[in-house]
Amino acid sequence: MSEILIEGADVVILTVLVWFIGSFLNQKFSVLERFNIPIAVTGGFLISVLVAIIYKFSGLKIMFDLELRDQMILVFFSTVGLSAKFRILAAGGKALLILTLIAGLFLILQDLVGVGIATALGANPGYGLFGGSVSFAGGFGTAVAWGNIAQEAGLKGATEVGIMFATLGLIAGGIIGGPVASYLINKHDLKPSAEDLESISEGNQGQASIPMKTKVRGVLGTLMILAICVQAGDLVNTYLSAKGVTLPGFLTAMLIAIVITNSADILKLELSKNAVDIAQEISLQLFLCVSLMSMQLWIFSGTLGPVLLVTLAQTVMMVFFAIFIVFHLVGRDYQAAVISSGFIGLGLGATPVGIANMNAVTAKHGPSPKAFILVPLVGAFFLDLMNAAVIQGFLQFIG
Repeated sequence: MSEILIEGADVVILTVLVWFIGSFLNQKFSVLERFNIPIAVTGGFLISVLVAIIYKFSGLKIMFDLELRDQMILVFFSTVGLSAKFRILAAGGKALLILTLIAGLFLILQDLVGVGIATALGANPGYGLFGGSVSFAGGFGTAVAWGNIAQEAGLKGATEVGIMFATLGLIAGGIIGGPVASYLINKHDLKPSAEDLESISEGNQGQASIPMKTKVRGVLGTLMILAICVQAGDLVNTYLSAKGVTLPGFLTAMLIAIVITNSADILKLELSKNAVDIAQEISLQLFLCVSLMSMQLWIFSGTLGPVLLVTLAQTVMMVFFAIFIVFHLVGRDYQAAVISSGFIGLGLGATPVGIANMNAVTAKHGPSPKAFILVPLVGAFFLDLMNAAVIQGFLQFIG
């Protein structure tokens, strides 16, 4: 068996090419655009299928260096932090609290489904946690971290099982988020509020008058700040690790960004929102493309049946939860529909999938500023903290 490793600039070139392939397919096949399937999901999943076919018939394993993916997730969450101004969060405090409580309830239900199916199939209930919030809401990072711990405790293949669920969750979250939002929007005849439309319109008018020098200054300044967030977050992690405290890298980068953006507010320093938004979109698309195209689909062959059963059950539960719980409790309006699509992405795959879902929905139906504040904060910060507590609680329960 031979193996090819694609790395360095080749990964960047291929990733951008994959995005353009996804864009072409979304335009070519109207069903993809109609159901708001993110471009990166379309292109990335297609490449992963092609790589699996090549491996199946030739034995050639095509691997990708994941450094770009790991760096882009740090940049992405740094941009989320730069958008998290306390004065804005204060205005949506009640909605943030409600969505956080909803997320906590969802984590418990997700683990009940996973553990319940594992028990019914006669498997170790521990595998059920990997078919629950460990891999779906937690994503790749949480699946790998808990997988290593579980394998040391004797749960054979836990890491691989976690990666399988996280992979399928990433796909499912990207596929169903847009259609659910479209269903809610069409059923209830929802539209963006006049205030949101006006704010976007005013922002576009102001952008046209910005001198080129100011644009360059804003972009370069934003790049410097993002680099500081990533590097400072790594330094904080190194310090905390020496003290026995382990935090995910994206969380410390985001916290540094929150400190920077709110300090800038206090000092009356203005950060370029346009540059931050562009950096967020680019880092998100690159992260998703690399994550999806690097999936090793052939590892699913041995346990495909049970894995697909659990994934289907979690997906169905998520659809009902988003429509009947999330949408109703966060307002039953257009913003609630967009939030529901984002919640599906972060609950089944990862926060960037939720953002991609919302980007696809708002590109078609109109802006939703509230959704882009609430969903990233719940997904990037509160969800991980609550998930750790829920997982520990289930571990105590199942022994």
